[in-house]
Amino acid sequence: MTAPPWRLSLISGAGRFRSDMSAGATLPAPQRDCERGGRLARILLAASPDASWSFVPGAIVLVAVLTVLYVRRWREVDASVPRLLSFLGGMALVLVALVSPVDRLAEQLFFMHMTQHLLLLDLAPILVLLGLTKVLLRPATRRLVRVERAAGPLAHPVFAIGAYVVVMWIWHVPALHDAALEHSVVHVLEHVTFGLAGGLYWWHLLSPIRSRKRLGGMGPVAYMVATKLLVGLLGVGLAFAPDAIYDFYERQPGYWGLSPGTDQAIGGLIMATEQSIVMGIALAYLFVRALEESNRQNEREERYSDAVEEVET
Repeated sequence: MTAPPWRLSLISGAGRFRSDMSAGATLPAPQRDCERGGRLARILLAASPDASWSFVPGAIVLVAVLTVLYVRRWREVDASVPRLLSFLGGMALVLVALVSPVDRLAEQLFFMHMTQHLLLLDLAPILVLLGLTKVLLRPATRRLVRVERAAGPLAHPVFAIGAYVVVMWIWHVPALHDAALEHSVVHVLEHVTFGLAGGLYWWHLLSPIRSRKRLGGMGPVAYMVATKLLVGLLGVGLAFAPDAIYDFYERQPGYWGLSPGTDQAIGGLIMATEQSIVMGIALAYLFVRALEESNRQNEREERYSDAVEEVET
């Protein structure tokens, strides 16, 4: 079977590189090293991926509209600067995932596709939600409560766990993963489901509005451990799979010298490591927040007790 053109090109290029190295052996050492470095750089650049920016009108318009609405409300209520920076950071990560070279690289390298998924599923939703407060959301609070009641079981944390895990697992089924890379409509659907699943999942942990099904006690710990373990197992499975499982990436010309198997292993390790790091940071944040809420509750009880004593006396 005839090798594909890109493989023949790389083989012939490597052959010329070896031949040139032998021919240059008689040159002085500094000049020989310079010649070898230059030729090696040219060969590596020949197998470099496209790292251009993407123009995704839908993502740009969505980020622009949400940012304008948020900044207007932020100025009205005079919220804190860290909240503003957190929200803007979340919006920036959405653009990094969908407009920056990350999007183009994700179409050529599995580990970059994994990075894109994690930006949409975890990091961007976390920063956006940390930028919200009860005061900022006050105009929409009643509407959100009505939506929660109408959603019924879909608003339960267990559903959010299922959605998060299923979305991550199902889009890494080889047939669906390859379809998302080969068909733009499927790719957009993939991004939308990641964003929605991530937003819903982190809403139950970071929402400033007290939900009727709010996680209390050890609930956040169980919520996160169950989810991150299930997703982390997927990452470990991808990292230590004996062979590459995605045909799409096997057809790529070994960008940056990475074989399909190595590319897949790096992506799996990124997933497993990110899940562990995010879980640890989030649990630490929730622990500190729980302590602060407990202190505020104690202060309210003390003030109430003092008021009752004054009335009695």
